Amino acid sequence: MCVGLSAKVISVKDGVAVIDASGAKREVSAELLDDLEPGEYVMVHAGAAIAKITDDSKSETDSLVKEHLT
Repeated sequence: MCVGLSAKVISVKDGVAVIDASGAKREVSAELLDDLEPGEYVMVHAGAAIAKITDDSKSETDSLVKEHLT
């Protein structure tokens, strides 16, 4: 099973996005997604933003992760 984390995009430059995942800021590859903008939410796996998600999807994902890891 693969686990992806939801995160908010803070900035994007030259194929690299700075994301905020529950307060932890990280740089990830943004090469897989077109037209990624600050303020959008993404699913991150293995150091890459792999999909854009909605705020509702982020909340649901965070809830599920919390439920299964506690």
